[in-house]
Amino acid sequence: MAWWLANPVVGPLLEFAFMRRALIGCVALALSAAPVGVFLMLRRMSLTGDAMAHAILPGAAIGYLIAGLSLTAMTIGGTVAGLIVAVGSGLVARNTVLREDTSLAAFYLLSLALGVLIVSVRGNSVDLLHVLFGSVLALDDAALQLLGGISAVTLVALTLLFRPLVLDCLDPGFLRSVSRWSPVAHYGFLMLVVINLVAGFHALGTLMAVGIMVLPAATARFWVRRLLPMLFTATGLALLAGLSGLLISYHADWPTSPVIVLSLGACYLVSLLLAPHGLLRHQRTAPPQPQP
Repeated sequence: MAWWLANPVVGPLLEFAFMRRALIGCVALALSAAPVGVFLMLRRMSLTGDAMAHAILPGAAIGYLIAGLSLTAMTIGGTVAGLIVAVGSGLVARNTVLREDTSLAAFYLLSLALGVLIVSVRGNSVDLLHVLFGSVLALDDAALQLLGGISAVTLVALTLLFRPLVLDCLDPGFLRSVSRWSPVAHYGFLMLVVINLVAGFHALGTLMAVGIMVLPAATARFWVRRLLPMLFTATGLALLAGLSGLLISYHADWPTSPVIVLSLGACYLVSLLLAPHGLLRHQRTAPPQPQP
């Protein structure tokens, strides 16, 4: 037993309950957020995910004002705020001259500024850091139950909506013309994005939540081309980065959420250079260009 406790990988997980809770939270996030991130990438909505991650902040801040650092209040507030921004930006894009990316950017900038203002004025610096950067090392039973519930709902929903989601990624016009599942797939997927961002918000904070959703998907794209292997690869990368980020932050005494996201970023940069579809391998195997 003493050898296991001295092991730099297993020791912290065996010795400290907060490390085990953090690992369980990271596993729940990886199983749900990473597959959602793959579909987000295929729909060319990765920046939309980033915008919506900031959009949940004012709702969570209002929940904080009402009930303090209450998991339920901040979850409900963040979910409502995210849905308002997603639906509101879509309505503006459909009924005005603005494109959806512009309207979404306007909504999320207002939301981010409002949320930071609320927490800064009515809270303190510790509360603001908790909201922006999360508290993955302080997850309690209620938070783990929330993360596990969101993960289960996401996996079931992705299983049920798999075919419509794939068609919506490839040819949304065709899906609208042949099936009534198009609005279900579209708005159901937005709901999955929002609730997974709320889950990531509780563990990693507003500024880091989208990282565990987008970076594994972008990294997996360098390794595989088929959808199912991409889903499994993204999930595996998120699990690996979650574990390595926890251990690195523990041994180096660094903030955990940024280290987890930086671990994902390191996987991305290595894959960008060395993966079969990365920069170096792609250039080496590219067919010669025709000469004039």
